[in-house]
Amino acid sequence: MLTSIRGLTTASFAAIAAFSSTAVFAQEAETDPPGPVEVSANVAMTSEYRFRGTDLSGGEFAIQGGVDVNHESGFYVGTWASSLDEQTVGFGATELDIYGGWSGDLTEGLSADVGVIGYLYPDAGPGDFDYVEFYGSLTFGLGPAEATAGVAYAPDQDSLGGTDNIYLYSDVGVGIPDTPVTITGHVGYTDGFLTFTNNAKAFDWAIGAEIAIPGTPLALGASYVGAEGDIPVGAYDFVDDAFVVTLSASF
Repeated sequence: MLTSIRGLTTASFAAIAAFSSTAVFAQEAETDPPGPVEVSANVAMTSEYRFRGTDLSGGEFAIQGGVDVNHESGFYVGTWASSLDEQTVGFGATELDIYGGWSGDLTEGLSADVGVIGYLYPDAGPGDFDYVEFYGSLTFGLGPAEATAGVAYAPDQDSLGGTDNIYLYSDVGVGIPDTPVTITGHVGYTDGFLTFTNNAKAFDWAIGAEIAIPGTPLALGASYVGAEGDIPVGAYDFVDDAFVVTLSASF
């Protein structure tokens, strides 16, 4: 499955919702073993769409969702989309991501995820906005805790001003024993075109909590999110810290 190269919230909410939905359909799974190919879907409603700490929905509500196809070998393909604010960063009203890769266990407690993703902005207007990024991550789990370290690299492209971009990040999740609650944390560092700082370097961060709603495929999460940026005085500050609430479901 796709790791959290978009930032903490997207992937982590989908993951905890998937855990919840697994519990709901556990009895069915016992009598109907999965085949070599599995299809899953996710939907979410969020108070803001934050991409690596940056507000892409103008501080407004966003609707998101995606579909993944996973093979038992570990290879997968998928697509994910979100509504955007047309004025905030000029990407149009829709983001569509298409990705593919491989994920699987390397040793007990250690897994990997590698792949490529295309970020598409179909109604962005004249100019180059779409770009491609390669990603990889390692996830280590120990009891109720899980930590991920990853990197995403976008090579030189016209949409990136003829330059490249690298993103380094780490995600941490700790489940509270005997509860459906998980405490989450994220820190990321961008070096390249995809920042809003004068020196093209920026940190982003998030800390929050998630709860899988028992007996349903739903998950509710809340996080405090922010990023660095040099925003002109009087302009909309789309890297300002914000409290983000998300309701998601996975099927």
